[in-house]
Amino acid sequence: MTDDRMDQIIGQLLRAGVILAAAVVLAGGVWYLATAGEKLPAYRPFHPDVQGIHALSTLPHPQALILLGLLILIATPVARVVFSLIAFAIEGDRLYVGFTLTVLAILLYSLGTSWL
Repeated sequence: MTDDRMDQIIGQLLRAGVILAAAVVLAGGVWYLATAGEKLPAYRPFHPDVQGIHALSTLPHPQALILLGLLILIATPVARVVFSLIAFAIEGDRLYVGFTLTVLAILLYSLGTSWL
């Protein structure tokens, strides 16, 4: 695999992830406005309830769809790192495999600890 081909695939992967995430968030936003758009907002003190990934099962469906779109957006750069890891492993470039594994470990650690 050439560097140019790898760059093209990574670009397509990132573009597809962002477009998919935007479409899912847009669909969730339209659904939310269609079902709850006429309700008056409740202006009260905001007390955030951080639930992480578990919120997908507890939120109303339109809001869960918006959250899913945001998770797809977060997963897009992670997928890029995984693809790079595979490409470097196929090329036999041990140094970049090591760097990419380190970046992937940091990403997964950051994502994992934020959901605890």
